[in-house]
Amino acid sequence: MKKRILFICGSMNQTTQMHQISKRLSDYEQSFSPFYCHGFDEMLRRLGLIEFTIAGNKMVERCRTYLHNHGLVIDYQGKNRPYDLVVTCTDVYLQNNIRDNRIVLVQEGIIDPESLMFQLVKRLRFLPRWMADTAMTGLSNAYQAFCVASEGYRDFFIQRGARPEKIVVTGIPNFDNCRQYCANDFPYHHYVLACTSNYRELFRYEDREAFIRRAVDIAGGRQLIFKLHPNENSERATREIRTHAPNAMVLTTGSAEEMIANCDALITRFSSTAFVGVALGKETYSDFDMDTLTRLMPLQNDSAALNIATVCRRVLEEQ
Repeated sequence: MKKRILFICGSMNQTTQMHQISKRLSDYEQSFSPFYCHGFDEMLRRLGLIEFTIAGNKMVERCRTYLHNHGLVIDYQGKNRPYDLVVTCTDVYLQNNIRDNRIVLVQEGIIDPESLMFQLVKRLRFLPRWMADTAMTGLSNAYQAFCVASEGYRDFFIQRGARPEKIVVTGIPNFDNCRQYCANDFPYHHYVLACTSNYRELFRYEDREAFIRRAVDIAGGRQLIFKLHPNENSERATREIRTHAPNAMVLTTGSAEEMIANCDALITRFSSTAFVGVALGKETYSDFDMDTLTRLMPLQNDSAALNIATVCRRVLEEQ
């Protein structure tokens, strides 16, 4: 019988990465699940109280729609066990029913900087890792292999406490060939693009008025377009932009990567979109300094999905 793989998805970025990897593993039986949780967290999800996470109902349905539209087998919550391998998009939250599985973890994108909460979670082991958001990525040690974006990120994760022998530099899908986004039909060109965050939905402080005013200053009279984060309160964000940048265009949907390809300058915060801007040589403003972005830049090898699939095969063959 064919060995079976469960791909645990999440945001659209994470979901499309899982899909790309799966295409290189078509000789195995595959199932896909939107991100899920258990116990008390599952109760919160059902009550709609964790909509700001990838396990929230809105994100789950968005993921489920993508999987359905692409004809992929959906096994929500991985109930159709057993599986020989689980490929997951994050380890800051590990589901109970995969803890005994062989796991390949795939880096999703840019990782949050260390914060006070990161230090607390790392020191107080009883606190859940998700409280420090993506800053705790790679620190579960529950996986057999961790596929990362670059040599810079390998050093980054080792410095934070990940085990070196488990880390494999593969590049990551969606960020391994940023030139591909230049072929698009987005109708605008030569503008300043500001990609907003969902910090407030994550109960983290953000001075949105200051961000908008900075974008206006950087634009300096050039056309300014705001691309809203898919998981933020779009009505509130649009209202704020209309107040402080009344001449700016506001977009709630569309490919941010393609918009970056057509812009002259990119403004963002702690977002993976900054990598696209740097890779395409755009004038890029980020909460990360340029030296850090350059050091961590994902490999532009156009083969990350294949490289990760090769790691998955090795882990399967080790059983």
